[in-house]
Order: sequence, then structure tokens, then C-alpha cells
Amino acid sequence: MSPVDPAIIARMVRNEADMAYRRRVQTIFEWLDPQEDDRILDGGCGRGFYLRFIRHVCRAELVGVELELAYLRVAQKALAGEGRIALVNGSLETLPFPAGYFDKAILSEVLEHVPDDVAVLREVARVLKPNGLIAITVPHANYPFWWDPINKTLETLFKTHVRQGVLAGIWANHVRLYTREQLRQAVRLAGLEGVAERSFTHYSFPFIHNIVYGLGKTALEAGVLPQSVARAADRHNVSGERGGLLNPVNIGLSLFEWFDQRNVMDEPAGRSTVNLCILARKPSE
Repeated sequence: MSPVDPAIIARMVRNEADMAYRRRVQTIFEWLDPQEDDRILDGGCGRGFYLRFIRHVCRAELVGVELELAYLRVAQKALAGEGRIALVNGSLETLPFPAGYFDKAILSEVLEHVPDDVAVLREVARVLKPNGLIAITVPHANYPFWWDPINKTLETLFKTHVRQGVLAGIWANHVRLYTREQLRQAVRLAGLEGVAERSFTHYSFPFIHNIVYGLGKTALEAGVLPQSVARAADRHNVSGERGGLLNPVNIGLSLFEWFDQRNVMDEPAGRSTVNLCILARKPSE
């Protein structure tokens, strides 16, 4: 099976308001290149969005592990009827799989939530085959001011930040953000080898994190959005449908994309970005 056509990936996330999320999806597909005979772990799978994306393009065997049962139930409902997808409620520090079980793994926006990131990496490495790959994405400690002006101001002036509620921004329920060296060190301490790195999303619409997650996500999950808006904003909708020209989602996305057009997939070292990514490999035995 040849690599997934980038046009298909772009269509799957065409209705996505988080421009950094679009690049995370593209990065994971580029780095892991899912194939029909792969067995892939999505660690901290949440509501099952990456599982949906991979299933849309190939029949790889997929396993999602999620600690939050409420999120897992959303994934179970959304992925019902899809073959070769197993969903497990459990911790990433004690995975119920034998050593060398998976070919590839995803840890996207997960490590910043766990108390011991190295322990999670070691456990995921344990269940990988030798030379198996892990695509890792985390929030960057040097994030752009306009992505989350509230926390950037609080950090700069008062050495504090907001971790909960609609104003939480990039720090929402996070134990830490990462510098490049901190992410590299966690990978090394887990006995993994870094294969590739990437950093992206510098320019953004002001307060976009608060708009997309603090307001938009809250309203979507509360069921208060009109059906046409909710469908266009649903990440499980891989059709690329974003409503008519007057649909608020379409209007908002057009505005966010205008601000995003100067961004590239790999920003220069030292530039503030929303995400840091690293592709790690388990050494051969």
C-alpha cells in the first residue's frame, strides 16, 4: 500500500478549526505511514479521532487506550461497527498487552497530562516491536503570544497560569509544557531513539485556543449548537463538509485560515510555536 494521498488527509481535517491540530494529523500520517498489515496503538485516544482518520484510509488493526471513561464512550459510539478497532479503558503506565505487540504508536497531546512521562514512554516502548515507531506531539513551552494571550501574560508577569475553565488555554489540565530539550530527554530516558523532529504553528488568530476549545468545544459537547454547525465542527466528520458560505463554522474557518497561511510545517529552531513533535524508534534487539 502506497502512502496516504495528502489530499485525502487535507479533506479529513478541512472542517478543523485548530490549525495546529491539522498539522498534527498530517505529521502523524507522514511519519507513521499506516499500512494494512500494521497493528497501531493510539495511547490516550480520547474520543477516537485519530482512530477514525486511520480507519478512513486503511484497514490496519487499531487499539485505543483511554483513562477517561466518558471520552472512551464517545469513541465507542462514534466507531461502532468499524472492524478491527479495540477500545480499552486503562492507564498508559500499565498496558494490558505483551511485549512487542504493536508496530507503531501515537502519543498525541498526551505526555503533558501524565505525572510520569518517562514511565509512559517506557511502557509504550515495551509493547512495541523492535524498530517500532512512536509519533509524539506535545504543547510547546515557547508558544506564540496570540495563541493564548491570557496565559502568556500571566506567565511573563506573575510566573503563573490558568489550568482549568474556559480561560485555561494551552495549559488546560496540563502538568507541563515542553521545551525541545525536555522532550528529547524524556525520549532518551525511556531508551528510545529520536528519528525526526518538527515544530509548527507560529501565526494564529488572537485567542484562537480559547475560542476553539474554551467556547466552541464546550458548546459542541453541551449540544447547544444548531445541527448544521455541530456537524461541520465534528472531528469525526471526515467528509470535508463545512457547511454553506453563511455557516458560522465556514466563516470562522476562513478567517482562521487567512491568519494561518504564513505558517509552514517545520518552523525554524527558536521560533515560538504551538507544538513540538518527535518521531521515536525502539532500538532493535
